Amino acid sequence: MSLVKTAVFPVAGLGTRFLPATKSVAKEMLSIVDKPLIQYGAEEAIEAGINKLVFIVGRTKNSIIDHFDKAYELETELEIRGKHGLLQIVKDVIPDGIACVFIRQSEALGLGHAVLCAEAAVGHEPFAVILPDDLIRNHGDGCVKQMVGVFDRYHASIIGTQTVAIEHSDKYGMVAGPRLDERIARVEEIVEKPAPADAPSDQAIVGRYVLTPAIFDLLRTTEHGAGGEIQLTDGIAALRQHEQVLSYSFEGRRYDCGSKVGYLRATVDLALEHDEVAEDFRDYLKQLKL
Repeated sequence: MSLVKTAVFPVAGLGTRFLPATKSVAKEMLSIVDKPLIQYGAEEAIEAGINKLVFIVGRTKNSIIDHFDKAYELETELEIRGKHGLLQIVKDVIPDGIACVFIRQSEALGLGHAVLCAEAAVGHEPFAVILPDDLIRNHGDGCVKQMVGVFDRYHASIIGTQTVAIEHSDKYGMVAGPRLDERIARVEEIVEKPAPADAPSDQAIVGRYVLTPAIFDLLRTTEHGAGGEIQLTDGIAALRQHEQVLSYSFEGRRYDCGSKVGYLRATVDLALEHDEVAEDFRDYLKQLKL
């Protein structure tokens, strides 16, 4: 049985790249076909054997809380109408045995600060961090399940990575270090958004982490960076001075749903996999004169 039983979702951001939609709707509640982004992340965590979901929310994110709350009126209405399939879909948003914790991030002080806000809920156990803007799909084990397996093997903090073209290094945090196998490496360098000439490798950090609780003390003492924010990568860089940190190049495809193009790509690809709409949608795409 895995030691990783908690996942933290930092979801307090404003989602300004999707205005005006995100003026009143949390960006994590934007749907890919018929399921909000945050639900894909929650399902990925649950698949990995995680049973506590900790959401770090802002003042405008009540829709996320409502989504994971029990909808008594809706469930009763669906039961009365005999809509048992839809009723099960609603109940499956959070299966039995899964606990949800909501913590408000009172100040927008960065990803590192959001993770630090989860300390009381996480305790002294290892935990995953999932950024739902990064939708990761795999036909086998999900990304978090893969990373939890690596953690159980090495008992070390892990950064999820993907290979990117080196000319795009200035869009990512980049890591480098000696490889332990085809997908796992020991992190010896972490550089935030380096110019291509300065990139230490082609391995870019994506929105998946499995961290030991030692990260909390280091985040508390991490100096504030640009915009007065506490950067998670700075905390992990400090963690590397005390214990081994690994990178893991996951199996699967990542969609950057924090961008409009990435969101649209995810919508098209997942629609083509959707049992209800795939056939009709594929026929529609064939009719387009692109």
